[in-house]
Amino acid sequence: MRRVLALLGIPLLALSACATPGADPGVAPPAGPDQRPAFTERAQEVAAGWRPVPGWHDGYVPLQDATVLTGDPGTTAETKTAFNAGWYRDQIPIPADVPKDGTIRFPDGTLRVPLVSAADAYAQLHQGDPPPCDGRPAAPDPAPTGRPGPNDPVSTSAPGACVALTVTGVRLGSAPVWTSRGRAEVPAWLFTVEELAVPVARVAVAPRVTGRVSGGTVPSRPLPAGLASAQQLRAVEGNRIDYVLGVGACDSPPTPLVLERPDVVVIGGAVVSPTGPCTQQLVLKPVSVTLAAPVGGRVVLDAGSGAPLIVQPG
Repeated sequence: MRRVLALLGIPLLALSACATPGADPGVAPPAGPDQRPAFTERAQEVAAGWRPVPGWHDGYVPLQDATVLTGDPGTTAETKTAFNAGWYRDQIPIPADVPKDGTIRFPDGTLRVPLVSAADAYAQLHQGDPPPCDGRPAAPDPAPTGRPGPNDPVSTSAPGACVALTVTGVRLGSAPVWTSRGRAEVPAWLFTVEELAVPVARVAVAPRVTGRVSGGTVPSRPLPAGLASAQQLRAVEGNRIDYVLGVGACDSPPTPLVLERPDVVVIGGAVVSPTGPCTQQLVLKPVSVTLAAPVGGRVVLDAGSGAPLIVQPG
C-alpha cells in the first residue's frame, strides 16, 4: 500500500503527456514559466523536515473534526447552516454513563481506548442556539398585535440562520475517521437528527488519549513566486486527494502539483500571476491529484507551510 514511484524505479515526479506531476492525465500546466522544478525543490525541503509527533504510528491522531456525517445528510440551506454552526436541541434524555473501553480499527491493527459519555459528546456537539429571525421567533409573542410596533426589534438574521437540528435518539456505534494511520473505524456516539437523512456522529474517544497534529517544520524561505499553498483537504479516497489551494484573485486557474515519498506526500499548486494591478485577496480553488499509490498512513503536507493538512469536507 505504501509503494510509490521512487520504489518502482520511476522518478518521483513522473510526467504523463501534457500532465503536471501528480495531476490527472490531460491537465495541462498553466501558460508561463514551468514551476515544477521550483516545486520539486520546495517539496523535498518540506518532506525532509517532517517529524511525526508521538503516537503518529501507534496511537490515535485524528486528521479531521470529531463531528462526522455518516453519509449523505440531504441538507437544505437551513440545516447545513445549523450543522456547521452546531445548533441542536435535544428531545430525549442524553445518557451520562461512561461506557466501557472501545476499539479503534486501523488498516494496520486495533487500539483499545477509553470513551466519553453521550452527554459529554453532546456537550461538544451542541455549540449554541440559532438567533431568532423573520417568521421564526425564538419564542412566541405573548401579546401579538398583528403588526410591528415602533419598539419591536428588527431581525438582521440571514435566511436559513434560525433553525436548530432536533436530536431524537442516540446510540453508541462507530464512524469513519481519517487518521495518521489511514482511514479508521472509530467509536462514536450516533445522534439521530429529525431533519437529516443520516445520523450525526461525534467521536467518543476520550481526549486524554487523542493525539494532536503538530504544526510541521516551517521552511527556511518563503514560497517561491508562482507556487500556491494547500489550505485544507476536502477528501482522501484511495490514491486520490481533493484539496483547496489559496491563490490570488487575478491569478490563472491553478495546476495541482505533488511529490510522493514512502512516508510523505507534499502537495501544492502552480499559478501565473498578473503583471498589472490586482486586489490583494486570497481565493480558494478546489483541485485534485491522483497518486501512484494509495495515501495509506502517509502524512500529507502543505508545500507552503510544511504543516500536515486536515480533512475538512466542503
